[in-house]
Amino acid sequence: MAMKKTTTLSLRKRRHHRVRAKISGTAARPRVAVFRSNKYCYAQLIDDERGMTLLAVSDAAVSGKNKTERAKTAGEKLGKRMQEFRMITAVFDRGGYAYHGRVKALAEGLRQSGITI
Repeated sequence: MAMKKTTTLSLRKRRHHRVRAKISGTAARPRVAVFRSNKYCYAQLIDDERGMTLLAVSDAAVSGKNKTERAKTAGEKLGKRMQEFRMITAVFDRGGYAYHGRVKALAEGLRQSGITI
């Protein structure tokens, strides 16, 4: 019997499925889903009841000294766009990543712009 290889990606996906089993976004309180690549950090605002992405932001167009600062700026940008649509609360989905570094910076950027997560 062949053993299944556990890679970093498969372990992250397992953690993400475990987190997603517990949280869900609504129209009143959407889910902020974070994806982190080696180069950029992305965040989407998702209404799981309708299965729609409401807003999306990336730090690809954001200027900053390092990736962490760019992620924080992207979080602030998403927070400002959320307030334009009168959304003030959200559920944070870290995507199976540790709440550290760029993921934490994005969440802090959201909080600084006035969003409650």
